[in-house]
Amino acid sequence: MVSNKDNLKHPVIGITMGDPLGIGPEVVVRALQQADTLGEARFLIYGSNELLNLAADRIGFKPNWSRIPHDSSRRDQKIDDRVVVLDYEQPEILRREEAGPSPVGGRLSYDFVEHAIADALLPADSTRHLDAIVTAPISKQAWSMVGSRFPGHTELIAHRTRAKRHTMLFRSKKLTVALATAHVPLMDLRNTLTIGKVFDPIDVGHRFLTDLGIESPRIAVCGLNPHAGENGLLGDEDLRLIAPAIDMARNTGIDVHGPFPADTLFISAARGEWDLVVAMYHDQGLIPVKLLGWQDAVNVTVGTPLIRTSPDHGTAYDIARRYKADPSSMIHAVQLACKLATRRLLTNQDA
Repeated sequence: MVSNKDNLKHPVIGITMGDPLGIGPEVVVRALQQADTLGEARFLIYGSNELLNLAADRIGFKPNWSRIPHDSSRRDQKIDDRVVVLDYEQPEILRREEAGPSPVGGRLSYDFVEHAIADALLPADSTRHLDAIVTAPISKQAWSMVGSRFPGHTELIAHRTRAKRHTMLFRSKKLTVALATAHVPLMDLRNTLTIGKVFDPIDVGHRFLTDLGIESPRIAVCGLNPHAGENGLLGDEDLRLIAPAIDMARNTGIDVHGPFPADTLFISAARGEWDLVVAMYHDQGLIPVKLLGWQDAVNVTVGTPLIRTSPDHGTAYDIARRYKADPSSMIHAVQLACKLATRRLLTNQDA
């Protein structure tokens, strides 16, 4: 008897190379070097074939991909190769020796992502359709140099998909953390945080975990102020904004608790008492994630119709082209994208 899983088509995963002057080319190649651990999927790499070949040569890896110019009409034909580089030729990048934010790096890395998003939004039967996107790191400064108004991947993807409710979530072996606010200056937080901003990561984070097969996720929510406000003595946001959002989520059937003081909550979460922690701002959530899960943490955009994952680190210009980067987070990002895409394809097939 043949199961639905046996008939399931392999997902197509788009991988954007990130800033060409950062460690993106290297970690992409090192991930492809581990192709046998990445699951049954096909990969389209949006990037520079020459930089990828250079990285492969420096780490002693024989390229396992074919090349197609990104604007070639061959893109509209069925591609059977397991790994294909959609090549964006840019000689100026190859001549540039100093790593750092640049207009040419910003333009290329932005185009990689825009084109991958466009392909992911195509109908499922299109030859260019992607089932998930994995994004190597970009420089927000480089994007701003070319006029981008988006501070990062999450905001761009949310805008292109018209997703009104979305959040950044970080998945690691010890912690899973969703953010109520992300790329917001700390001093602006008081005017940014709302009941809805707290409710959304609880709700979409719960849905993400159930999509992974966790039937009844246990969710804890951080307070904003020290000691979660001490009943209003150290700030009223915990009572005025966070507690009502938790009540709203409970009324929908979500098993959520809090707000808890953040300095102790992550201890119990790391022990496995919670499936998800919702943090109020970027560093509140990211410091424990990177401390406990630096090598395996994955950034996931949740709440949009697209599956998108990314390593939890930046461009690392300081070690770019030294070919000593740790690819662990990138490998985990690709593995998670494959898992999520396969589960979605199976769910759609069974529907």
